[in-house]
Amino acid sequence: MVTGERQPRADSRPPTMSDVADRAGVSRQLVSMVMRGLPGPSEASQKLILEAAAALDFRPNASARLLRQKRTRLIGVMIISSNPFESRVVERLLERAADVGFHVVVAPMSEKRTTEVVISELLEQRVEAIAAFNPDPDSEALSRALDMLPVAWLGERSDDARADVVRTDDDEGLRLVVEHLVALGHREIAYAGGADGRVGTDRADTYRRAMKAAGLASHVDVLGVGFGEEDGATAAWILLGRDALPTAVVGSSDQCGAGLKAVFTQNGVAVPGDVSVTGYDDSDVAAFSYNALTTVRQDVEHTVDATLGSLLRRLADPALPPRETPTTATLVVRGSTGPARSV
Repeated sequence: MVTGERQPRADSRPPTMSDVADRAGVSRQLVSMVMRGLPGPSEASQKLILEAAAALDFRPNASARLLRQKRTRLIGVMIISSNPFESRVVERLLERAADVGFHVVVAPMSEKRTTEVVISELLEQRVEAIAAFNPDPDSEALSRALDMLPVAWLGERSDDARADVVRTDDDEGLRLVVEHLVALGHREIAYAGGADGRVGTDRADTYRRAMKAAGLASHVDVLGVGFGEEDGATAAWILLGRDALPTAVVGSSDQCGAGLKAVFTQNGVAVPGDVSVTGYDDSDVAAFSYNALTTVRQDVEHTVDATLGSLLRRLADPALPPRETPTTATLVVRGSTGPARSV
């Protein structure tokens, strides 16, 4: 009978898939399918096999897997296709990976295509490594992938010691934005963001720290929205419903900033004359002449270099420990910010 307690082995060799199959009372092929995240096994079978694996402290061996199987030279990438920064990273990664003999399998994520679905699909295609933007940390498929393959966790911090992390230095980025606005005389600086996963929460916390460092802790004002244009529009409507507007609003993304600016402009609020607005990412959305958003530039080249370098490094030697790489953040000043109005 399978229990959740780890049982000592009579010999010193590490447990194998055959040991897991024997303990669970199933075939080795079924164990292999579950460990690789392939479709087919029932939920009951998956539960039984995962419990047996946990009891034996079984961990799939990435190097042994590659030796057993013919190399695919595929790198899987999970993105939200509507995110301009993520799309630019993938475009460049496709070129850079080809230069070193790899191909990229792009797997878009959506409300229905969750981390669990996308990572399972990538494992089914026998990718050798995975780069995932802001994955669900509770995904069982992601956990299996982390045990089997090099995984680069992109866009946000991760507490999982198995993953390489590549993310923009948001602490520096938000500090640069707040300091820029303070230098223009702003004190009533709101933040539109804080929702949509860990990266949303982290950026809002980083804004709070930047405001505190500027001596403006009592002026912290977080509007809990996500990263899209409609999120920015929602934040603008909330602010327009108040008795007084802040003199500046920091958008959690360029899309959010564009939504803020559009609603303000439609309602006769001059940007930047009445309210300065910023974005984050330095995407095409920020550079459009009708937006001209001041923004934080995330470095696409540095992100691709760090991501590909991390994956190739651990493919060459799976025993190497993962590492975290914060990429450079710089401020790009455009016409959406200006001196603070008198309040």
